[in-house]
Amino acid sequence: MSLRWTIARLRGLPAATDRWVVRFGGSLLTRPGWPDDLLDLVGGLEGAVTVVAGGGPLVDGLRLVDAAQPQSARVMHALAIEAMGITGRLVAEATGLPFIGTAGVGHGAAVLDAPRWCATSPLGSRLPAGWHVTSDSIAATVATEMAATLVLAKRVPPPTPDLADLAAAGWVDQHLPTAAAAVPGILWAVPVDEPT
Repeated sequence: MSLRWTIARLRGLPAATDRWVVRFGGSLLTRPGWPDDLLDLVGGLEGAVTVVAGGGPLVDGLRLVDAAQPQSARVMHALAIEAMGITGRLVAEATGLPFIGTAGVGHGAAVLDAPRWCATSPLGSRLPAGWHVTSDSIAATVATEMAATLVLAKRVPPPTPDLADLAAAGWVDQHLPTAAAAVPGILWAVPVDEPT
């Protein structure tokens, strides 16, 4: 499958550094050929690219379990982060990108081990626990730590450029407007299949 990305500015300008954080939405993992999609996206970015893979269907399953028999926010948050570690490892294996626990190491692209980063990063370890904090806010926090531009790769474009409105609409999580406060620039990216 041939693919291109529609990329546009959501807020601010790309950081003066050559550092990028790509939040690769978990729903994109259900697209056939997603490894090539991701490599196509990160291949267009120069410098240090840290990919934060969303939890996708694994975290969706945890949400269903929690809805049926609610658990503590702390427990469910920890399990969702662990699920992100599984999807992150899958993304690293499928793309051949390194799987790293420290954001922004080296030059080139790598996939972040979200559980390890959350446990060791001063910013990551202070994230609130709950369903209002997802890979969106984790990626924004990584971008803050790296002074990097954040790229939100999702299935659909944002309906508005306002972060608070996007959080209210569910396009990003509810904590993202706070988590992204210090991020210099935010872009969005949506895959567009080329006509055959």
